[in-house]
Amino acid sequence: MFDVYAFATPNSIKVLIALEELGLDYKLHGINVRKGEQKAPDFVALNPNAKVPVLVDGDLVLTESAAILVYLVEKAGGLLPASGEERARAFEQLFFHASGLSPAFGQSGFFQRSAAEPQPIAIERFSNEAKRTVGILDGVLARRPFVAGDAFTIADIAHFGWLWRREFALVDLDNAPNVSRWYDDMAARPAVQRAIARINTLVPAA
Repeated sequence: MFDVYAFATPNSIKVLIALEELGLDYKLHGINVRKGEQKAPDFVALNPNAKVPVLVDGDLVLTESAAILVYLVEKAGGLLPASGEERARAFEQLFFHASGLSPAFGQSGFFQRSAAEPQPIAIERFSNEAKRTVGILDGVLARRPFVAGDAFTIADIAHFGWLWRREFALVDLDNAPNVSRWYDDMAARPAVQRAIARINTLVPAA
């Protein structure tokens, strides 16, 4: 049984999707980042970076969603090719997500929605970068059904997180038909639907 500390965030949903896809048992602990619970001493003791998600497996405490995805598939098997080009492509997309799409979406949303004062240069920079990364992903998905090739992998799960929350970054898929097709396929997966339903229970009713 894994313990997962999470909220309804782009990075948290990735972990739940992987667990649901792999059929692994887990206990979900809500950390309401809207109320700053990620900064509480007990949570910071788990993750000094004060961010969700966190996975606990016995004595192992693991942070960073991409690292958690890799750990889960190496422990349970599946969702990552054992060797060859598609395995390399899966890691390529994981790193592209971590270094490109994810930070661009996060900063785009922050500067457009949460910054104390308007920062036009930052808004232009990160909004354009978020849209650019979607364009890159659209080109990838024009050539193959999933981001790493013919098989669904943890790289698809990684990208889904921020595209699920793309409204925060004020990004749409109007000019990305291949991403749109892929997103609809992802959202139709039963494990993805279970993960979304479960993580949404962590959000207090308005």
